[in-house]
Amino acid sequence: MDWGNARRHAFPPVFGVHARVLILGSLPGEASLKAAQYYAHPQNSFWRLMGSLLGQSDLASLPYEARLESLKAARVGLWDVIASAERKGSLDAAIRTPEAADLIALTHRLPDLRAIAFNGGTAARHGRRILEGATTAALIDLPSSSPAHARAFEEKLAHWRVLEPYLG
Repeated sequence: MDWGNARRHAFPPVFGVHARVLILGSLPGEASLKAAQYYAHPQNSFWRLMGSLLGQSDLASLPYEARLESLKAARVGLWDVIASAERKGSLDAAIRTPEAADLIALTHRLPDLRAIAFNGGTAARHGRRILEGATTAALIDLPSSSPAHARAFEEKLAHWRVLEPYLG
C-alpha cells in the first residue's frame, strides 16, 4: 500500500483514571498504523523498555490488549503529542502540518498524574510547548524507543529508569 503524504492520525489515549505516569510519543509510524497498535514495529524497544521497568520481562510477548492492560494496571498512560499530521514514511523529520493533541484536557482527567515522559525529541518539543506551565507533573525527556534512534537497548533503558520513582 502506498501511503504517500496522506494525513496520519494518532490512536486514542490509553489510560486508567489513576495513572501516575503518562508516556507521550510523537505520532504512530507506518507499522503501528497498519497494525492499529502503539509501538508495533518489531525493532521498536518500547515494550521491552516498559517490561524492564515494570518487572514484566514477558511484556513484549503478550497479546497487544494484555500489554495495554499491564500498563494501565501499573498506572501508566500512553498517547501521542500530535493528533494528526501529513507524513510520508515513519520518520518524525517528515512530519508536516501537525495538529496538536489536546494534552491539557487529558492531564486534567488524571488527578494522580506525577510525571509526563516524552518518548523522543519530537514528542518533547511539541509536548513541552503545550504542557510547560500547564501541569504540576514532572516533564521528562527520554531517548526515543524507535529503531531510527540508534542506541543500544541498555543505554536507552538506563535513561528510561528515571521513571521508576514515579511507577511505585
